[in-house]
Amino acid sequence: MKVGAALVERQATDSEIGTGLDSAWSVIRTGLRRDVGARLFDQWLKPARLGDYCPESQTLDLLVATDFSANFVSGQFGDRLRMAWRSAGVGVREVRVRRAPDACGPRLLEVAPSIQTEPVMEEAIVASNFQPRHRLDDFVVGDTNRLAWSAAQAMAGEAQPRFTPLFIHGGTGQGKTHLLHGIAAAFSAHSPTAPVLYMSAERFMMEFVNAMRANETMAFKARLRAARLLLIDDIQFIAGKGSTQEEFLHTINDLIDSGARIVVTADRAPQMLEAIDARILSRLAGGLVADIRAAGLDLRLAILQSKRALAGDTTVPDMVIDFLARSIRSNVRELEGAFNKLVAYGQLTGRAIDLDFAQQMLADAVRANARRITVDEIQKACAAHFKIDPAEMRSKRRARAVARPRQVAMYLAKKMTPRSLPEIGRIFGGRDHSTVIHAVRTIEALRETSPDMDADVRALQRLLEG
Repeated sequence: MKVGAALVERQATDSEIGTGLDSAWSVIRTGLRRDVGARLFDQWLKPARLGDYCPESQTLDLLVATDFSANFVSGQFGDRLRMAWRSAGVGVREVRVRRAPDACGPRLLEVAPSIQTEPVMEEAIVASNFQPRHRLDDFVVGDTNRLAWSAAQAMAGEAQPRFTPLFIHGGTGQGKTHLLHGIAAAFSAHSPTAPVLYMSAERFMMEFVNAMRANETMAFKARLRAARLLLIDDIQFIAGKGSTQEEFLHTINDLIDSGARIVVTADRAPQMLEAIDARILSRLAGGLVADIRAAGLDLRLAILQSKRALAGDTTVPDMVIDFLARSIRSNVRELEGAFNKLVAYGQLTGRAIDLDFAQQMLADAVRANARRITVDEIQKACAAHFKIDPAEMRSKRRARAVARPRQVAMYLAKKMTPRSLPEIGRIFGGRDHSTVIHAVRTIEALRETSPDMDADVRALQRLLEG
């Protein structure tokens, strides 16, 4: 009886500890997002989840998807995580960041450790880890992503594409990875014995480093060069990694020479990638470069309507679809996540999905997307960025050093605020709406031809969006 009671007490204690850790983690995550910024948090800390906790050593495991992520998070945020957990008062003194035991990263081509100069194509293993829901046919196409989708179709087709590599760039959550998975699935459907190799840039870097340490670089090279379709996600993460870049350059050169297909994604255009070898940039830009811009209202509506159709018997009224499309503007992934959350909550609670329910369940996401950027904020940000007096935004001076920053501010005011052209003109010292139109067209043209101007605009947008 005493043993049974002790066991029950121990189980109750473990349950309480688990609940306390979950609550503390929720609070810590909120603080981390505020301290390190939304972009770094979403990329590295948001995917982390709680692992084992040892009461004796007061050590908590945080689990991430890859060894590379574990090393990066531990190195960059380890001290901050440790201090946050110690301050939480839940008995955690040490934090270990580890690769999750159940993590299932992309499966790679299996190549024997011995050196293979002539890979046997008939025996090649085709990567099979691609998400079946990520098909090219299911990709919702609009004006902002049509070129990328059409290029993906050509790259995945039976006929040899007229271009390689295909370089797809766009912001986080806009559909780049969806296209990669779709290309792999479509290509494997008509060429099931052709080796397909998919990995993130961080995975490429990690495996190359591990191969060098284990003196198995030849096996690593053989595996990559056996691919008939190579897909690399988020290439910007090899920036500044000299030896990794050198190997990547040799890999794509060999694959292009052998007639293989290559698809690479990044968060910006090739000429905007910093600390990347110029030879790599030249190779990437020598194929087809396709961008995916932020989805407009029409595309967001089409995406939600497509997801509603796939949801089966779940009823989501048109007014809720319209509410979501107008409220969640940051990226497609967040939009789809909001829809999935709404449907899941409706199914779990048994409540009808109406507008009131949607507004209640998605209040946090809506608030995050509802921040209004003012023209005054834009003027101040541009003045600080270009090192001019904020009063110059409203002055009549036409000197280039003043006029160009003013045009950038007008351009951003048109793109990031609901203000009309006449309203923007009045705020900029009583100017005519035609002046604003000229400024917008000038900056749009400069962004196409000047990497420096595009970088300036991107930096200001990131600053203003927080």
